[in-house]
Amino acid sequence: MKLLGSLIIYMLLMLGFCQNPKPTTQNTSHFNHLSEFEKSIIVNKGTEAPFSGEYDKHDEDGLYHCKACMSPLFRSADKFNSNCGWPSFDDEIDGAIKRKTDYSAGVVRTEIMCSNCSGHLGHVFEGELLTDKNLRHCVNSISLEFKPSIFN
Repeated sequence: MKLLGSLIIYMLLMLGFCQNPKPTTQNTSHFNHLSEFEKSIIVNKGTEAPFSGEYDKHDEDGLYHCKACMSPLFRSADKFNSNCGWPSFDDEIDGAIKRKTDYSAGVVRTEIMCSNCSGHLGHVFEGELLTDKNLRHCVNSISLEFKPSIFN
């Protein structure tokens, strides 16, 4: 039954039913430099296709920043391969992420957004037992900008 539910959510995401056609009430100055595709994800809360993002299999030391406002969000040490098709992190930088209940897919999920600019990042899931922290931030690659560590 859980597999069927996951399949239905995946199909809805692929068909674009989970996208919010109305822009959010964000300070638009953070979003002026974004491409139309980036805005469709970050501002309009869309979802990029799984396994299509540049950071899904990315494995380099550094920090992942919000593409809209460049606030640091995640450390590479907290990134793990969940095989879901999007970058996954089991922790966040303190104060970097805010959460909001999301009903857009016909199920209750928790949306994650940048605390600084409210740009859409993805969703967070608990209880999957994928890591010791039991938390998976499932993030659109297009919402992130990676900066390598200068200490390598």
